[in-house]
This record gives sequence, C-alpha cells and structure tokens, in this order.
Amino acid sequence: MTSVAVYPGTFDPVTFGHIDVVKRVACLYDKVFVGVAGSEDKSPFFTVEERVKMVEESVRDLDNVRVESFEGLAVDYARARSSRVVVRGLRMISDFEYEFQMALTNRKIAPEIETVFMMPKEDYSYLSSRLIKELARLEADISVFVPENVIIKLKRAMKK
Repeated sequence: MTSVAVYPGTFDPVTFGHIDVVKRVACLYDKVFVGVAGSEDKSPFFTVEERVKMVEESVRDLDNVRVESFEGLAVDYARARSSRVVVRGLRMISDFEYEFQMALTNRKIAPEIETVFMMPKEDYSYLSSRLIKELARLEADISVFVPENVIIKLKRAMKK
C-alpha cells in the first residue's frame, strides 16, 4: 500500500520553512501532494499559477512530490488524492491555536483523515510569507529566507 500525504497551503510565497516541511514529509510518505490553495479571499500577492511554479521550482529535486493547485476544503483535496493525511506546518506556539481548531474541525468533517503537524528547522520557525513580502517591499536581503527563484519573482513584482 502506498502512503500518501497532502500538504495544503497558500505558499504566498514559498519559504525555506515550507520547503523544509516538504522535505521532511517526503521522507515519511511514498507520495506527497503539495496543494497550493487558490485562496482568493486572502487576496494573495501572487496568482495561484505563479505560486505553483515557485513551489515546483523549489522542490523539483524531490521525486515523490507533486505540486498542484486546488480549491475548496483541504480534506476534500486529501480525499481526491486518496490521502488519509493532511500535513500542517507549525512554526510558533501562536500557530497552534488556529491549527488545532482547524484539525478538530477537519476531524468532524472527515473523520477518516488525520492531521499531522510538522515543525520546520529552528532556523525557519519564525518565517512567514507575510514577513517575507514586507522585507522584500523594504528591499531587505531575503536570500536566507527564500530560494533564488522567489527572490527574482518578488523583485519583479515589487517594481510593478
């Protein structure tokens, strides 16, 4: 039996923290689907297509990882990919309350699907996409936080 996990998120943009979680999950499961959520209600900085491409470029060396976009509930996405596992990243204790609430809600909606929490390396535990966008807007060096492909896209977007 093949083990499958889904790692949903907005990834606006993808950070080294996200990539670290993907790598950790890829070591534990036979197949990993990174689901880039449309999330238009969050007013993402990048389009879903741009975000998918950034994540794909960032994890292209992981043979068992597939990146794609999805709409709707994460548990429905997991079902569509024949996964019984939704992976969520936890950075700081401040993430826990929201993620715990979502995990319990998802359990009510889809009791057959488990939420697995993964923590990134300590070096990335404080990173957020919101922080990265703010640093990029202020023209800070973000090379220790995101891959080169993301830096290029952020710089290009900031010039517009």
